[in-house]
Amino acid sequence: MNKKVLVVDDESSIVSAIAYALRREGYEVETANDGEEALVKVASFHPQVMILDVMMPKLDGYGVCRRLEDREDIGIILLTVKNDIVDKIVGLEMGADDYMTKPFEIRELLARVKALLRRVEKSSPSPEDQKNQAIVNGTLRIHIAHRTVTVNEEKLDLTPKEFDLLTILMSNPERVYTRDDLLDRVWGMEYAGGTRTVDIHIQRLRKKIGDTDQQKLQTVYGIGYKASASEPGGLV
Repeated sequence: MNKKVLVVDDESSIVSAIAYALRREGYEVETANDGEEALVKVASFHPQVMILDVMMPKLDGYGVCRRLEDREDIGIILLTVKNDIVDKIVGLEMGADDYMTKPFEIRELLARVKALLRRVEKSSPSPEDQKNQAIVNGTLRIHIAHRTVTVNEEKLDLTPKEFDLLTILMSNPERVYTRDDLLDRVWGMEYAGGTRTVDIHIQRLRKKIGDTDQQKLQTVYGIGYKASASEPGGLV
């Protein structure tokens, strides 16, 4: 299977040069010209590595990193014209794995892509592990590959959006998500509805999982929601 790389930059000449070099090395390559397009390509192309420019219109590279901070299956190399240590630290803290300053030597970029791919492949679960992977919180179990949820071994009837919302929260217990963040992650940036949609889906989820006392899905007043880690659980 070909290794997949997504190249994201608003300078078409840079995108073309990087894509050409990668394809010569046997990589499968997709490109994007801004951060919003990059997120769409991530969802459809499923790259293992993303080469990501920082300064872009609509959504910059840091913004893309924030949206993908939970995705451990994608390695990110940031590109920037700035050679400031603070910018590098910010990028790495936001989830980037590597950092290169423009102008750069294409051979060095290829070497870094190759090295990052090795790290991503080592940390990614095998197909068999992915098949059996689940998130557990007390009697609640989310079967990721099959997109099913059980409570006390009884299967729940969840909509796709309810499943995605529950999985995001339960994957990162005690992490507080704003309503806007959840809306972007589950419904996408193009969704025209308001954050009340998130509240309604949380209410439905609580009812379906039997969380009447709001202990599993907790409201953080004035901010959003979080999943409780009070019961033994996690990714297994």
